[in-house]
Amino acid sequence: MKTLYLDCGMGAAGDMLTAALIELLPDPDSFVDKLNSLGIPHVKYIKEESVKCGITGTHILVLVEGQEEDEHMHEHSHEHGHEHHHHHHSGMHDIEHIIRSLSLPTMVKLDITAVYKIIAEAESKVHGVPVDEIHFHEVGTMDAVADIAAVCLLMNELDPDEVVVSPVHVGSGQVKCAHGILPVPAPATAHILEGIPIYGGSIKGELCTPTGAALLKYYADRFGDMPVMKVSSIGYGMGRKDFEAANAIRALLGDTGDKEEVMAELSCNVDDMTAEDISYACSKLFEAGAREVFTVPVGMKKSRPGTLIKIICEKKDKKNLVECIFKHTTTLGVRETDTRRYVLTRRIETVDTPLGKVRRKVSSGYDVKRVKYEHDDLEKLAEEKGMSLDEIRKALDDA
Repeated sequence: MKTLYLDCGMGAAGDMLTAALIELLPDPDSFVDKLNSLGIPHVKYIKEESVKCGITGTHILVLVEGQEEDEHMHEHSHEHGHEHHHHHHSGMHDIEHIIRSLSLPTMVKLDITAVYKIIAEAESKVHGVPVDEIHFHEVGTMDAVADIAAVCLLMNELDPDEVVVSPVHVGSGQVKCAHGILPVPAPATAHILEGIPIYGGSIKGELCTPTGAALLKYYADRFGDMPVMKVSSIGYGMGRKDFEAANAIRALLGDTGDKEEVMAELSCNVDDMTAEDISYACSKLFEAGAREVFTVPVGMKKSRPGTLIKIICEKKDKKNLVECIFKHTTTLGVRETDTRRYVLTRRIETVDTPLGKVRRKVSSGYDVKRVKYEHDDLEKLAEEKGMSLDEIRKALDDA
């Protein structure tokens, strides 16, 4: 399973994430050329070597109308209200218009918009203003559009099966903003990081920006320690400032092996329930968190025909499911065994086709890769186009 691990021991900002991920590519320079051809107004990306505490990595410089942002560009919260050059404040509508105009796959445009919405909702919460009335300061400027677009395109290019992120170092102390002096992490950043493991420390300064926090929140499948993995490439994305520790995000791309899980298997026998009652019980078991529920006809004592109900679930859901079994079936006892489950890694992606947008399920692992279109989407297209399902499938396969 292709796994991306992000070490955020010095926080996260959009430019640092961009630089770390670019280093994982076989040809970083051609990717920078691709970024410069996206059509982001007045923006130019420059890749440069950067050394922090003796470690060589990459720094990505974003020039807007030929000028670099001031020293607070990526180290300050996006709610701080700095006016840079002659940038105007932008609302979510303006940002969505810019995103739609870029030369990017539709899926990447949707990713960029979703990241912005995470930031917009945080700003809305902090300032007590409805989302559609939020006016971004730095976050509405072209350098921030550039950061988010770059990371979303990189994630699309790298296409990891799983993204694991370390607990996030947010820094400590205070930060100056247009409204006064605020604690680190700044309020918008703190809101975005709710539910995510974070920590402070002796390093004074704002290490995690709202853009960095929103990108981590959007892409992380889970937060925690680095998993056991065979690393194939490592990237160091450097920040602007120098601290006593190397101001970098480290990205590691590698293989964590195929997916294997130890699950609980619960089972019970019933001989006095109707088919309708068993069907209802199975639906309630799925609602309670069962991964799989199935029935098998069995012969029971006194030669009575009965039904064996089997439930596969995660260990954490076992207690709920045992209670659910007793509540919705007539059984007097439930058996439990540990069962090892080998699974392909699955993800749903939306693809643009000549017939329209179609979701498909991509499954991989154990030297197998399968792609299957969502049946509901195929049916919808068949109805719209007046074609058969076979004709739709053939058209998609030929596209």
